[in-house]
Amino acid sequence: MNFCQACAVRNRAICADLDDEEIGLLNAIGRRKRLRAGEQLLWEGDEAIIVANVVEGVLKLSTQTADGKEQILGMVYPSDFLGRPFGETTPYGVEALSDAQVCVFRRADFDRFAREHPRLEHKLLERTLAELDRARRWMVLLGRMNAEQKLATYLVETAERLLPANCDETKLGDERTLTLPLSRQQMADVLGLTIETVSRHISKLKKEGLIDLPGRRELTINSLKALAERGG
Repeated sequence: MNFCQACAVRNRAICADLDDEEIGLLNAIGRRKRLRAGEQLLWEGDEAIIVANVVEGVLKLSTQTADGKEQILGMVYPSDFLGRPFGETTPYGVEALSDAQVCVFRRADFDRFAREHPRLEHKLLERTLAELDRARRWMVLLGRMNAEQKLATYLVETAERLLPANCDETKLGDERTLTLPLSRQQMADVLGLTIETVSRHISKLKKEGLIDLPGRRELTINSLKALAERGG
């Protein structure tokens, strides 16, 4: 079965620039894998056997600190790429935060395909540079912003990354409702804050009418533009 032809994220994924023949060849070396929330896909430090493209769901990247605690490095969303092509070791653990579906490739097969198809290799470079830019923005978020700015920026980025593929991202004034992929404690860990600080600022944003909380993990952003401005 050609999963690639019917893939919901094909126009945004790493294979977006491939022609139909190349897509067929890529499909032949890949397979779909479903993950339950909490299921691990990759383990930090293990041999880099597979790479994957996210089709559905949200997953987290994490590492273990010297004292054995988990440090969340970031999250990946539909159309994001996972793993280390051309590398021997997996640099982080990957766990599904929600039920998810990924397209999995043996790293050796994917590396060979990338070498033989320059458009995919070029896309890999583009993605790598985009991830580097995102990591730099994250460093600014953690080092320069106050607690309210950190939370607002995180919520805006999460909403934008979870927008459906056919949504016009330029309409930032529109209301957005989403399921938060992280608990408040996890948000606190990611942002370098306490859970009390996160809860206090969520309540403050709600009181000011920027967000609503229809459910325990459900959040409505009443104006992405206004919340983005709050992030500074």
